[in-house]
Amino acid sequence: MTAISTAAPARGLTTAQWLLALVGLNAMWVTDLLVMDGGLSDNLLTVLGRATGLYGALLLVFQLFLIARVPWLERGLGMDQLTRWHRWTGFWVLWLLLAHVVFITLGYAASDGSPVVTELGTLVFDTGDVLKATVAMILLVVVAVTSARAARRKMRYETWHFVHLYAYLAVILGFLHQVTTGRDFVGSPVATAYWWTLYGGALTAILAARVLLPLWRNARHQLRVHRVVAESPSVVSVYITGKRLHELPARAGQFFLWRFLTKDRWWEAHPYSLSAMPNTCGLRITVKALGDGSAWLRTLKPGTRVFAEGPYGAFTSNKCGRRGALLIGGGVGITPIRALMEELRGDVVAVYRANQWEDTVLANELRHLAQRMGARLHMVVGPVDDKLLSAAHLAELVPDVRERDVFVCGPPGMTDAVLTTLRALAVPAEQCHAERFAFAA
Repeated sequence: MTAISTAAPARGLTTAQWLLALVGLNAMWVTDLLVMDGGLSDNLLTVLGRATGLYGALLLVFQLFLIARVPWLERGLGMDQLTRWHRWTGFWVLWLLLAHVVFITLGYAASDGSPVVTELGTLVFDTGDVLKATVAMILLVVVAVTSARAARRKMRYETWHFVHLYAYLAVILGFLHQVTTGRDFVGSPVATAYWWTLYGGALTAILAARVLLPLWRNARHQLRVHRVVAESPSVVSVYITGKRLHELPARAGQFFLWRFLTKDRWWEAHPYSLSAMPNTCGLRITVKALGDGSAWLRTLKPGTRVFAEGPYGAFTSNKCGRRGALLIGGGVGITPIRALMEELRGDVVAVYRANQWEDTVLANELRHLAQRMGARLHMVVGPVDDKLLSAAHLAELVPDVRERDVFVCGPPGMTDAVLTTLRALAVPAEQCHAERFAFAA
């Protein structure tokens, strides 16, 4: 799991507005293509089937852009907003495509005067590449079900990520269905050029940002494990070195998707935040053993090759204005907070929330860093209690909290509670920047 940004600064809102406008314009264009192709001359059920199929395909392409991790888009919105949009549009894609299946089947059955079940069998087994589309639909349903929060809580990250990759196969199969049998795809040269351009642009963005750029950066920087340090029985820090690290565009508060190229784990990618400000000497991550993919890191050997994708995340000092900063971290979520604490200058207050002293990872390091940077550090340790980090307690610790940019990173329960407290204290929303531990899409 990793911390991913949820804040929406002015720049992010501008990027969001541009994206929504672009989707709206494309929706209008798709509707225009449907009308120009005589799509309204069919019976109502068939028209609804064609329309839901087209809008579902459009949202599916939009999803591809969201998961492409294009740097300018990711910096503008932040990974968490991209993830929320990806999740929201994913379920809309599912419902639209299910509606497409239902309406098309009912519409064709009405036109042919045949039973619905018979018509469905004819479509699936006797009509072009509809069988491929059926397999794609089944894969999308499986991906959607395993992406539901209740299912994700019961799954290992590695399992969830592997199942999620089948969405790419679903996209390919659905595209092949459109190419061969989609009336609105091949009905006119304009429609054909439009859909090829749309899918081609999305797949090019994925290829460039998720394959070519990581390959180029890793070939250039040649990352390797330098050393592994046990911070506690359940927490380990991995120090990573490489070449030309001054050219790596990483910032404190960001994260990478890490692959440690051992013979039995090279295929696993895990999102971990930087736990120290990146510099020319190297990078550091600090990880709590929350699963097999995390616990084994303490067995890494110096010299192990590392493949990293990123950096990702908009949880950086760019969000800090001229006002002071308040950093609030909990659990292993203290790692990006600790990195930010090293980078930020000026009036900085840090609050470290933990249930017991044994859980205060990097506590001594934070104390020394606070002393060196002239920051104030508050250790808030104790069991879950409504009084700890309540509005009254936080106002006592930081009387001028309304005048600060507030950065929060920790487990979901703690993060939600702190954000509620900040709202109760009337801290402006644009000054609140939160990071959550969640699956990265």
